[in-house]
Amino acid sequence: MRTKAISLVSTAALVLSVAACGGGEDSDSLTVTMWGGQAQDAHVKSYFTPWGKQADVSIRQDSPTDYAKLDAQVKSGKVSWGLAEVEPNYAKSACDAGKLEKLPERVIEAAQKAEIDPAQMNDCAIPILQYTFSIAYNTDTFGDAHPTTWAEFFDTEAFPGKRGFWKYVTGGIFEAALLADGVAPEDLYPLDLDRAFKKLDTIKDDIVWYDTGDQQVQLVASGEAPLVQAWNGRITQAAKAGEPVANEYGENLISYDQIVTPKGYDNVELAQDWMVWFLENPEAQADDVVASGYGPASPQAVDLVPEDIRPDVAGGAAVNDQSAALIDYNYWAEHYDEVTKRFNTWIAQ
Repeated sequence: MRTKAISLVSTAALVLSVAACGGGEDSDSLTVTMWGGQAQDAHVKSYFTPWGKQADVSIRQDSPTDYAKLDAQVKSGKVSWGLAEVEPNYAKSACDAGKLEKLPERVIEAAQKAEIDPAQMNDCAIPILQYTFSIAYNTDTFGDAHPTTWAEFFDTEAFPGKRGFWKYVTGGIFEAALLADGVAPEDLYPLDLDRAFKKLDTIKDDIVWYDTGDQQVQLVASGEAPLVQAWNGRITQAAKAGEPVANEYGENLISYDQIVTPKGYDNVELAQDWMVWFLENPEAQADDVVASGYGPASPQAVDLVPEDIRPDVAGGAAVNDQSAALIDYNYWAEHYDEVTKRFNTWIAQ
């Protein structure tokens, strides 16, 4: 999917010709910044290039999203990114801080017509995709006898082997630990961190950390960590490529990415034109599901996805009906820094 933990401090790689050194952009061009890799390629081909051709707009790219760089562009008044894919906790904090453009009424109306979940929006952001934190397992190691709940995922006696987790606090690790410890889904937030860390202590010696989507797939496919809390889209794509991996959606945790426009972008109306087009075109979102393995923003796109793919589509009934909860990114916007410090200290101990 992407390398968020690294990309926060990395220097964005130039993919196409971008006015990266200063503000201002041609009125017939739009710069899109996402997490990079195959996922960005799929997104651009599915729902940026078609719009660009219709609107006679040149699509430029940059990657990966870097929050420090976005903040610096806004602060300097030299904004070159028109649309940026971000995490919802950042979108909430940045919106509240005045770093992002507010959504106009036409985008909000388009979102309502597209039946976008209001919980996946804020005053500055719309969702661009959905995914889940699922239980990924090595099919050679476990086959049908694999964990179907987070309690079983934490049971190293019944299901021996290392466990892979994203080394990132918003990656579902605390939510999974609390569910494994018997907390009801509706009682997850605010997170009982003392209880979560206590539960994580029980398997700390069996945890293998990953930073990237490639690493998580490698861990579970190789059997180094035959159980991984994973981004379902990466596992789906790996399975299609013939790797011995599969997703278990029992008690999956729904997540999503959002797309925003940094404050002060010259072509803000053009960026918002794209938002409306994206929300009004479930066909393009369905194309992206096929290409990327990730779920669409609008539930209207699910029925347009081939039937054989729907069981793995985040946002579709097959996945959502088994979900434990939607990650509460408003909680994470408020508590991200403090929990990150505690998390890093715990890992180092």
